[in-house]
Amino acid sequence: MDVTGAERGGEQVRLVPWGEGDLWLLERNNSPEMTDHLGGPETPEKLADRHRRYLEPDSGRMYRVVLAEGGETVGSIGYWERHWQGEPVWETGWAVLPEFQGRGLAVRAARAVTEAVRKAVRETGGHRTLHAFPSVDHPASNGVCRGAGFTLLGRFDFEYPKGHWIAANDWCVDLRQ
Repeated sequence: MDVTGAERGGEQVRLVPWGEGDLWLLERNNSPEMTDHLGGPETPEKLADRHRRYLEPDSGRMYRVVLAEGGETVGSIGYWERHWQGEPVWETGWAVLPEFQGRGLAVRAARAVTEAVRKAVRETGGHRTLHAFPSVDHPASNGVCRGAGFTLLGRFDFEYPKGHWIAANDWCVDLRQ
């Protein structure tokens, strides 16, 4: 099942469920520039582990973000379960390849994944909120949250990856609305 995100006057994107052949996208996203706000590049072994988790998630789903017209892959996005402030929530995160940045594609993908999570919650139940935790020093990702309709709840210390603490903003969408 593909999920489509569109915006007036902009390029449309589709969310395609993560597949066996998508490891290359994790490798492309593993550059120092793309992981600067995430603790730096991962080893090939960690990327292979991440790929396996994306293929068979315990909860949630990962997607490749593709242009609706032409089908070119522009990035990745997904959602997964996390415990946050004493309760289970959904968390989302994304990456857009450098040559596609600055075109609003991440905002469209974030809106599309929000709708995918809403649909999953309506069909099977689940958590009432979707969160994103970008570094306070990452204006582009904070802009994606703002543009996708998330509400800023505040600044928190956030561990990502394990053992690496960052100052992050907690952005949230109420999935019941």
